[in-house]
Amino acid sequence: PDDQRSLEKIDQIQLFPAREFPFTDDAIKQFRQAFRNQFPEVSSKNILYLDVSKGIAPSGIEYYLPLFVDKTETLFDYLPESTVLVLPESNHDSAETFYQSADERFQQRKYDVDRPLLEPAKLFLSADEFQQKIELFSRVTLSYQAKETSVFHCQSLPELIIDGRLKEPAKQLLSFLNKFTGKILFVAETAGHREGLIEKLTPYQIKLKQVDSWQAFIDVEQSPCILVAPMDHGLLLDKPSIAIITERQLSGEKVQQRRRRRKSAAKELENVFNNLNELTIGSPVVHQEHGVGRYLGLQTIEIGGIEAEFLTLQYASDDKLYVPVSSLQLIGRYSGASAENAPLHKLGSDRWSKAKKKAMERARDVAAELLDIHAKRAAKQGHAFEIIDEDYLAFAAAFPFEETPDQATAIDALYLDMKGKNPMDRVICGDVGFGKTEVAMRAAFIAVQGGKQVAVLVPTTLLAQQHFQNFRDRFVDWPVRVEVMSRFVPAKQQKTIMSQLESGQVDIVIGTHKLLSKEIKYNALGLVIIDEEHRFGVRQKEHFKKLRFELDLLTLTATPIPRTLNMAMSGLRDISIIATPPPNRHPIKTFISEWIDSLVQEACQREIKRGGQVFFLHNEVKTMDKMAREIEKLVPEARVQIAHGQMAERELEQIMLDFYHQRFNLLLSTTIIESGIDVPTANTIIINRADKLGLAQLHQLRGRVGRSHHRAYAYFIVPPKTLMSKD
Repeated sequence: PDDQRSLEKIDQIQLFPAREFPFTDDAIKQFRQAFRNQFPEVSSKNILYLDVSKGIAPSGIEYYLPLFVDKTETLFDYLPESTVLVLPESNHDSAETFYQSADERFQQRKYDVDRPLLEPAKLFLSADEFQQKIELFSRVTLSYQAKETSVFHCQSLPELIIDGRLKEPAKQLLSFLNKFTGKILFVAETAGHREGLIEKLTPYQIKLKQVDSWQAFIDVEQSPCILVAPMDHGLLLDKPSIAIITERQLSGEKVQQRRRRRKSAAKELENVFNNLNELTIGSPVVHQEHGVGRYLGLQTIEIGGIEAEFLTLQYASDDKLYVPVSSLQLIGRYSGASAENAPLHKLGSDRWSKAKKKAMERARDVAAELLDIHAKRAAKQGHAFEIIDEDYLAFAAAFPFEETPDQATAIDALYLDMKGKNPMDRVICGDVGFGKTEVAMRAAFIAVQGGKQVAVLVPTTLLAQQHFQNFRDRFVDWPVRVEVMSRFVPAKQQKTIMSQLESGQVDIVIGTHKLLSKEIKYNALGLVIIDEEHRFGVRQKEHFKKLRFELDLLTLTATPIPRTLNMAMSGLRDISIIATPPPNRHPIKTFISEWIDSLVQEACQREIKRGGQVFFLHNEVKTMDKMAREIEKLVPEARVQIAHGQMAERELEQIMLDFYHQRFNLLLSTTIIESGIDVPTANTIIINRADKLGLAQLHQLRGRVGRSHHRAYAYFIVPPKTLMSKD
């Protein structure tokens, strides 16, 4: 639907009902009568009642199913008598727990006049009713108490990694093969990997016989053999004596998700601009001579006895312009306001020529800046990094996830930038949690591998600590030293780090504004990474502008400032867009509401009951203790801790570590958590007085949740007047 292109042919589609009951006029009429009978105290101006009366099915309408029908049935009413139910031994306890949870929610919200709730008895079976229903059928009960234990004799393999950095790369593998007396089977993921593995082992005089199946391996006498199979971990069998070795055990790679993805050409950056093939009827276009019009499709017109195809363009006052297909070069895509609101020019007026003249003047300014930057970059050539592919591939393989298509495209572009002679100046633009940090780590690895130092500039101390931890974990298997400079680091230790930076003992330094200090001197700085550029002022970035002509510069941002975006779009800076979410990532459900005790209570309880954690943002330090008491009163299950920027460094650091390790479940904080804090188990955020925060801030804060496969929720709490004005 985005680009109207056919991607593949399919044999069938399945269309399911939009909801579990017919939303007909009769059903709406029945709902209205039943609603008034069930909730006589609720006004007829109730929003839910009015929406359904208009034929609108609001979210959560399934919880009012009994009001639409004469009688409701259960699953058991549809099962034939011959059905055999397979149930866990604890099915009664599970049913009891569920029903109690539903009843608790009802008791909390039963006085809500805006959205009155039906009693659980009208919607669900109680545990006893559930038991009566299942007793009508034959049953198999699963017991988790094993009566007998079967022992399968196998053990894991020793370390067999082939490490090209060692003097004898395959020493461990060769030692194992010489000692082992049984049959040996190597396993590759694909036929291509099989050929690569055979080639990899040939220098060590290991000759492999190819087999097509497990049975073929059992039957053959020669060993070792190689087989193609989707296997990640090898093992040793006792009887018969067999060793199974996978390619991942030889390369030291972590298990990655196997997922085939078709690379969508429609999402590649090159196709976003100036591609007439994506034009649809009604789209605005720009004619070189006449300005903005609306494309109405192709039309065949006879001129001088010859038929030809013309593009039909509509302009202001319903004027039409017919452009021959042979003159397509005169038409470009419109990239201004939204397509629906594109301003149509009037044919024959001078409005378009004036707009062109003004744009040309601006273009000259941009061209002058572009010329100045490229002249300086040409005069001072950057460092062309020599990349050792074997080491780089090993580092990339240690990434524990599968790169998204956009992430892979950004990494490839960055790889080519750093191999080139011109200094890199690339913007990585991607939503919060879409994998920008991994792209930065790849760049840092290439720089360090090339003998250069890396500076990572971040806006907050908490983000500096988190990046420090992530970088240190990612580089743990490599001879790379990572340090952090922030207010969490004692002054004495900072002096030591500064001294080691100057002598070249530190490879990667991560820090806040401290890195902008003139006191810090580098031995061989080669790459600067700026995370969340919009958080730094013009003066602060001027410090790095002076270095831009000599150093490689990488900017990461989810909410680029207009100037950065303009420079990227106009070609002054290179840009890579990461628009693909990670696999299994759900969109964040966002709600805007005034403060309602029951809403806040339900949001917190839902997250806590599913084993998660809650961010509660309250941006007033002086009233935080009072808010903490209110939350504890509303949500007794919550274990609340407070975090804000005025706290002592060690105390704040400890609280964030405790939250990350799930030692408490609700963090009451200020906007100090805005950038980069990654807690996958925290998937609900409540932002009190969201009207006092900026759009970029809210976008960043909302991005603190939804960083795992769980559904995430964001609640923006605003005063009633603000909500009314928004509506």
